[in-house]
Amino acid sequence: MTLPLVETRGNRLFGWWSHGDSRAHRAFAAASFGWMLDAFDVMLYSLVLASLMNDLHLTKSEGGLLNSISLISSAGGGLLFGVIADRYGRKRALMGSVLTYSIFTGLCGFSQTLWQLAVLRLFLGIGMGGEWASGAALVSESWPASARNRAFAFMQSAWAIGFAAAALVAGFVLPVWGWRGVFFVGVLPALFVLWVQRAVDEPPMWRQRRARAPGRAERTEEVGFADLFRGSLGRTTFFVTMMNASVLFGWWGLNTWVPAYLVLPPDQGGVGLSTLGTSGVVFITQIGMWVGYVSFGFISDAIGRRRAYVLFLGISSVLLPLYGFQRSPLVLLALGPFVAFFGTGSFSGYGPLTAEIYPTAIRATAQGFTYNVGRIASAAAPFVVGSLAATRGFGVAFAVTGAAFLLAAVLWIGIPEVDRRELA
Repeated sequence: MTLPLVETRGNRLFGWWSHGDSRAHRAFAAASFGWMLDAFDVMLYSLVLASLMNDLHLTKSEGGLLNSISLISSAGGGLLFGVIADRYGRKRALMGSVLTYSIFTGLCGFSQTLWQLAVLRLFLGIGMGGEWASGAALVSESWPASARNRAFAFMQSAWAIGFAAAALVAGFVLPVWGWRGVFFVGVLPALFVLWVQRAVDEPPMWRQRRARAPGRAERTEEVGFADLFRGSLGRTTFFVTMMNASVLFGWWGLNTWVPAYLVLPPDQGGVGLSTLGTSGVVFITQIGMWVGYVSFGFISDAIGRRRAYVLFLGISSVLLPLYGFQRSPLVLLALGPFVAFFGTGSFSGYGPLTAEIYPTAIRATAQGFTYNVGRIASAAAPFVVGSLAATRGFGVAFAVTGAAFLLAAVLWIGIPEVDRRELA
């Protein structure tokens, strides 16, 4: 039973929780933990990148290329698991994606060469891309429109928690057991699948659609994958995908290299912090990231999703270049949470936006496509930023990521405002 929300000073932050029933709460928990563990596994690579490059004798370009491979394969994973989620269920797709990225993260610890690591990170990317598509569909179909923006904001904020957890693990495990030990820890999220199997239900909306179309003849009349590219919906798909590609280019270009930027010595363009000091700065930065994720949902409700997006993206385009030209640890410590707040918060709006644009029959497929095809373009970011950092310095490299955020803000000219539309 859905309960009315009573807005008071005391419950304003978490009052949205009462809009969902127990099934919605479990769906939220499953998607949030899956996304948190996704961040944990994926960001372990960025946090051990400098150590890994030294051990395997990799260049900055090769280090960036490895993360680019994961981002490219995540596009395929998003599409694959999106189709699985639409056809076989959001829950099954979520479980499969978590198992995939957990297992291959652990296997990365056995790598001896660049190419072995590249193959393993390719499969890791498939799982990484699949988690968001299945989790986003699970949450969007379990929560009413009145609470969807805020539910997504808190779900998306789990990424910051996973990133912070990865920073803590790297800070304590890396000095003792090295980068291989850090990757071995990354297999633990596989245990999460056991809880999902037991506690999470498929959304009634998805079950009802499947019940209405038991045979192939009935299904042929439903909207299909090709409809993503037809008419006005096709135009929207183009702008949504390109906007997301620009944001992801900026985000991955920055966050792949921030830990290495902090730990590399000054003669290599870095700040020269210790491993533990770098983990501390990254951990503090994640506080700003978490607050940014959560705040976006409330700001979006207050001023509209389009205005909130443009505000966050525009400020990010200014802050990111400033961050890259700093060398003072205290300035970076103070500036980092603001960079993370504005540079990451807008991701909270992407799930509700795409959920409200696309119908149930292709919702997970559309979310997987628009989010992860955007990662194909963003896959160039780690390589581009790494190459620019090697030749022009991190200031210029991070300025390119700021330009990507500015382009994303401009691309909103082609995206409709569908704030808090009821799902169909």
